[in-house]
Amino acid sequence: MTETNELTSIKFWGHAFVSLTQGGQTLAIDPYYPAGEIPLSLEPTLVLVTHGHGDHLGEAVPLAKRAGCEILAITDLARYLHGEGAAVRTAHFGGKVAFPFGWVKIVPAIHSSTGPQGQYLGEPAGFLIQLFGRLFYHAGDTALFSDMALLKNEGPLHCAFLPIGGLYTMDPQDALEAVRLLSPAWVVPIHFNTFPQIAQDSASFSRLVEAETTSRALVMSPGEERML
Repeated sequence: MTETNELTSIKFWGHAFVSLTQGGQTLAIDPYYPAGEIPLSLEPTLVLVTHGHGDHLGEAVPLAKRAGCEILAITDLARYLHGEGAAVRTAHFGGKVAFPFGWVKIVPAIHSSTGPQGQYLGEPAGFLIQLFGRLFYHAGDTALFSDMALLKNEGPLHCAFLPIGGLYTMDPQDALEAVRLLSPAWVVPIHFNTFPQIAQDSASFSRLVEAETTSRALVMSPGEERML
C-alpha cells in the first residue's frame, strides 16, 4: 500500500450509502439506494455492509456480483451473503483486514442486525478504513457510546460519516457529542430525511459542529460528489 497526497472522491448516494474512490479503488458502503437501481457507473472494488437491515444491506449482493468484487461484513452476516451467492470476506471485531489500499477494521455499533425473515445476522458494526494513509469512519446505525473516542488511537480521522436521524440512531445532539469524541477533520451526516420518522435539520447540525468543535461539517445532497 502506497500513501499518496491525492484527494479522495466521496460520493453520497443517499441515506447511509457512501462510496470512496482513490488510487483505482472504490469502496461502496451500505449500498441501499433510495432512488432505485444503483447506476452502472458505480464499479466498486469492495462492498462493505455494516449490518443486515434492508436500508443498509440494500443492493449489496447484486452490486458485488455485477462488479465481481467481495463483500466485507461481520462473520454471521458474511455467511448469509455467501449463501445468497456473493463472494465475501469474513472478519469480526478486533483485527484489521488488509487490502491493497490499506486496511479495514470492523468496530462496534449499538444497534441490532436481522435479515429479511428476522434471522439473526451477527452484531451490528461500523467500519474504520485506512485508505491510502487517510482514516475514514462509517458508523453505520448506532447510538452514542463513549468508546468512539478510542478510534483516534489509530491516528487522526480524516472524515466521519455519522447518523443523525434519531429514533433508530443518534440524533443531532448525540452526533455532536460523537464529533467531540472523534475529532475528525470532516464530518458528513448520514441516515436522515430518507423517511419522515428520521427528518432532521442538517444545516443546524452543521452549524453546531463548526461552532462547538474543531471539525468541519459537510452536508451532502443525494448524488453529490466531493473531493476531500
